[in-house]
Amino acid sequence: MIRVLIADDQAMVRTGFSMIIGAQPDMAVVGEAADGVAAVEMARRLRPDVVLLDIRMPRLDGLEALRLLAGPGVADPVRVVVVTTFDLDEYVHTALANGACGFLLKDSGPALLVEAVRAAVSGDALISPSITVRLLEHLSPPTAPRDDAGLSPRELDVVKLVARGLTNAEIAGQLFIAVGTVKTHLASVQTKLPARNRVEIAAWAWERRLVG
Repeated sequence: MIRVLIADDQAMVRTGFSMIIGAQPDMAVVGEAADGVAAVEMARRLRPDVVLLDIRMPRLDGLEALRLLAGPGVADPVRVVVVTTFDLDEYVHTALANGACGFLLKDSGPALLVEAVRAAVSGDALISPSITVRLLEHLSPPTAPRDDAGLSPRELDVVKLVARGLTNAEIAGQLFIAVGTVKTHLASVQTKLPARNRVEIAAWAWERRLVG
């Protein structure tokens, strides 16, 4: 059973997310928090498999709560999926830098929300397609466009598809390789970059304009 904590200052949003998660046979909501301080306390106490975290919350905003739960230097990070109304570039970049395992807009729909939770648990990450487009359009010019970090051509192919938001199964289909081979390539890529998860792999690709 995938244990999920929901953190959002709007009761209607918490109720809606709770209904979506509760309707899944393999998921359960273990807690709800209405502000960032409560979210951090409950996440540390309950140790859920995934935290669904809003950005704009009272007492402590979601990005700071994310940093405390999953940011650089956290010994035992919690898997956090940011779910927000706001897809501002600065929010996306800060969330990625602070260890988010996904970034969704609240209007993404129930199917994408559930998929993001499952992706986070499996070590993957899901980012709203519209956010991917925004990042590609608005990222500043790359600082080291020729730096491939020692990745092989096939590893670069995998990285580009990760940056487009494809799942491991979709990448395997595109490249005509096994899903296990995709996972092997991703493990190698994470070591070479280095990157903690596929969100950071995607961010590396976006920064170097590898995806058009």
